[in-house]
Amino acid sequence: MNLILSTPLEVRLVVLFVLGACVGGAVNWAIYSLAWYPRPISPWSRPDPAAPPRRFSDRLPVVGWLGLRRESSLHGAGFWVRPMSIEVFAGLGLAWLYWWEVGAAGLLPAGIAQMQISSPPVQQILHLQFAAHSVLIALMLAGSMIDVDEKIIPDEITVLGTLAGLLLAAAWPWSLLPVVAFAEIPPALDFLHVTSPNDWPARLGGAPWIGPLAVGLGCWWLWCAALLPRTWYRRHGLLRAVRLCCARMVRERTTYRILRMAVFGSAVVVLVWFRGGSGWEGLLGALVGMAAGGGLIWLVRVIGSATLGREAMGFGDVTLMAMIGAFLGWQPCMVIFFLAPLAGVAVGLLRLIVLRDKEIPYGPFLCLATLFTIVFWNGVWDYTQDVFGMGWLVPAAMLVCLMLMAAMLGAWRMILVVLGGLTSR
Repeated sequence: MNLILSTPLEVRLVVLFVLGACVGGAVNWAIYSLAWYPRPISPWSRPDPAAPPRRFSDRLPVVGWLGLRRESSLHGAGFWVRPMSIEVFAGLGLAWLYWWEVGAAGLLPAGIAQMQISSPPVQQILHLQFAAHSVLIALMLAGSMIDVDEKIIPDEITVLGTLAGLLLAAAWPWSLLPVVAFAEIPPALDFLHVTSPNDWPARLGGAPWIGPLAVGLGCWWLWCAALLPRTWYRRHGLLRAVRLCCARMVRERTTYRILRMAVFGSAVVVLVWFRGGSGWEGLLGALVGMAAGGGLIWLVRVIGSATLGREAMGFGDVTLMAMIGAFLGWQPCMVIFFLAPLAGVAVGLLRLIVLRDKEIPYGPFLCLATLFTIVFWNGVWDYTQDVFGMGWLVPAAMLVCLMLMAAMLGAWRMILVVLGGLTSR
């Protein structure tokens, strides 16, 4: 840490731009290799047999795409513009994020004195948060681009991302978003807990308290159960639907991989609970955030499908929000839940009117709302912490909001019917 801090900020930003461009190259590889229909566009993937031989310079970030223009006859004119732009903006974005989170301490709560920013402990916290957010943003960028292209979000991104978020929270809980611990005198910097902004109660600590362990394991097994391959056809009755669902789970190899992951993950959760301390506080917050984020979008998916008469949201959005919750916690997920539809509805209406396209990928809007919440966390938390301090009233309010959403979706369905009638004339 001392070596990093002794390096001039300008030099660090240049290095991060280069590193970000390399991360953008990895994101491009994921976009084209993890898609449902993989395409040999990335210079790190196996080239098309009809393509000219790849050169070493093709793998250089940004400038390599200028040489890959020779494959335009295979992939389409201008195919190289978007991946090159992703690498440029990834480099600029990573450097800017570092300047904002570390250089300007933009995420630090207002209750922390400015004189503490330069202290080594606070600088270590800022670097941990920056690293965690960089990983999350890279994963969201890859998932968003695939969602735009194919309206799916691969589990290879969201499931592995969720595991990364849980491990980060357990190993370095200070990678979570910062808040002020007003219980200490004077108020000190703390990370976001399950009970924030309220004090952390002793009954949620590690061993020997069994209750929080049951909550953590319940969240973990709920997520694993959601990942199981299953089908649900009720056309021939409930009993036959259950049989078909169980038969597919037994037949699929994925089921046994998920079960092994569930057992191994449970052992890790128990180990962290037994050790207790800040590691358990961070892991419990990440587990609850994972379950709350994924569960909230799953409820939206169920309600939307029942109201609109068709699938309203893909399951990839559920796993995406679970990943976001594992990195950030349940409180930011509530904020993201309300922010994402603002842009989604506006873009959806525009696409419907201009392109007559009723299908819009929702994942990018979740990611944009997440990015907004991270960057403006200081103001977001100041504005919302009194609401989250209400405790169990927050879930009750969310249920009311879900009922209102069902009514709104019913009105949306009526709008679609009316517009469809107008366009058919």
